[in-house]
Amino acid sequence: MTFLLAHLSDAHIGPIPRPNLAELLGKRVTGYVNWLYKRAGQHDMGVLSRLVEDMKAQKPDHVLMTGDIVNIGLPAEIALARDWLASLGGPEEVSYTPGNHDAYVADATQLVHEVFAPWTAGETAAAGFPYLRRRGGVALIGLDSGVPTGPFIASGRLGEEQLSALGALLEQTKAEGLARVVFLHHPPHVGGARILRGLDDAAAFEDVIARHGAELVLHGHNHKPSLAHIAGPLAAAPVVGVASASARPGGHYPAAAYNLYSIGREGDRLRINMRQRGLNEAGEVVEMAAVDL
Repeated sequence: MTFLLAHLSDAHIGPIPRPNLAELLGKRVTGYVNWLYKRAGQHDMGVLSRLVEDMKAQKPDHVLMTGDIVNIGLPAEIALARDWLASLGGPEEVSYTPGNHDAYVADATQLVHEVFAPWTAGETAAAGFPYLRRRGGVALIGLDSGVPTGPFIASGRLGEEQLSALGALLEQTKAEGLARVVFLHHPPHVGGARILRGLDDAAAFEDVIARHGAELVLHGHNHKPSLAHIAGPLAAAPVVGVASASARPGGHYPAAAYNLYSIGREGDRLRINMRQRGLNEAGEVVEMAAVDL
């Protein structure tokens, strides 16, 4: 049996509801100005709708959304983003993990964790990250790399507690014979993002994969497709980044796209095929690439 997994990221739901002066204290001031003069022209909700419509037509078994669902973490933004995430599917069908924009300030981080909790609920009594969901022979392991940072900084961090728990989950699900898919917002390999934008403990994440292995690692954040590898105990783990799901064609970043992964076994061999679907210059959603990982 083949499991079809869809992955999209960096929706940046807009437009931002008009904030009051109290809400613009601190980092949100620069973020709001950035939205008005830059990001509002880059992210198009019509583009996002066309992409999601196409994704739903592929009938994936499960959807991963890897963060930056909002822009500056306003409560009104988070409410709109929850409705959008619910439109993708219920918590049984969709899994989410926060990005740096979702953790823009400390109070937004707490609210995001509360509002999106149904889409981050694992299979154990303990709440929080990492969380594990088993679906069709696949172990989906969600990590939270979103932490509040200062102005003009977009880095992330996992921390020792998450990394230790990740190692245990990788060993547990390996023993169960599951295909292990790890997903988070920031690129988790060393050199995966520009300075002040990367995962602070990427080297420690690589060490976990080196010891325990993983079949696939997925992330967003860079607003462009990418493929890298992290060494594992038996084989290297593919690390795949996806474009923003709302990026207009012809902009600073590649046009909106999402990825589809067909995960299945042929005898003792695991096969993972990735298809990238995204907007062409005419604004149509088409097949962009296909590769066996």
